[in-house]
Amino acid sequence: MEQIRIFCPATVANISCGFDVLGLCLDTIGDEMIIRKTSRKGIHISKISGQSLPTDPHKNVAGVAAMAMLKNLNTDNGFEIEIQKNIKAGSGIGSSAASAAGAVYGINKLMGSPFGTSEMVAFAMEGEQLASGALHADNVAPALFGGFTLVRSYDPLDIVKIHCPGELAVAVIHPQIEVKTSDARAVLKKNIPLKSAIRQWGNLGGLISGLYTEDYELISRSLHDEIVEPHRSVLIPAFKELKEAAALNGALGSGISGSGPSVFALCKGEKTARKVADAMKKVYSKTGVAHELHISKINPEGIKILDR
Repeated sequence: MEQIRIFCPATVANISCGFDVLGLCLDTIGDEMIIRKTSRKGIHISKISGQSLPTDPHKNVAGVAAMAMLKNLNTDNGFEIEIQKNIKAGSGIGSSAASAAGAVYGINKLMGSPFGTSEMVAFAMEGEQLASGALHADNVAPALFGGFTLVRSYDPLDIVKIHCPGELAVAVIHPQIEVKTSDARAVLKKNIPLKSAIRQWGNLGGLISGLYTEDYELISRSLHDEIVEPHRSVLIPAFKELKEAAALNGALGSGISGSGPSVFALCKGEKTARKVADAMKKVYSKTGVAHELHISKINPEGIKILDR
């Protein structure tokens, strides 16, 4: 195989109660990448369309992730990367993760899959560090594993794929405002009350149990964030109204996607997700803030090969 074209999906991180450890993979929005072997050594980004991003591999998350993998490959080949960016940078639905995960997935396939999925996550995290200043896996893990993922540990890295009920769907509204990850992290408290931590642990355990048992009421009760959302929600216009609209229209729960500004609503069934998306759109039509809507089932595969 000399060339591969792949779909690199958007993701939702944190899922209310799982800050930096939980993520899910979307199915209807993502980037496309073409990766090909070259006789010219190193990583070369030849084209980026859809957004204005640096092609210097040292300044691009795909390049940094790919170079991290290349250091661990015994090959005389280099790799050329083309990226069609359909996920807007700073959207909160894993734009950088799609690029980083796609780069390592594509190179791994071209080389005969020498690395396992968790190893690919570790390489992709190097790209995420460039984007956010932190080695986090809550977006790249679901992009590579598919479905829901839990980062049980970062040191050593231990990723667990979580069972996903087939009826789950997600509505996402993306306000066209910028919330920098650095700013979103800056508003967080360094210390949290023990009472809040205990509630959060309970919600995280409840959500994972609800996913495995397909108990939608338990999932709904567990989609609550004691620690991050109270501080970050002030960065998102009409956040409270969005949550109220989602709940009134049947969402199991809703919250900030990653560091924002996107807001997700987890729903039982695509029909409910569409109803929730319409309700969130009505909220934002009153604010005058431009926005995009996405409705998606959970993607159980993660990155997909489109052709070779």
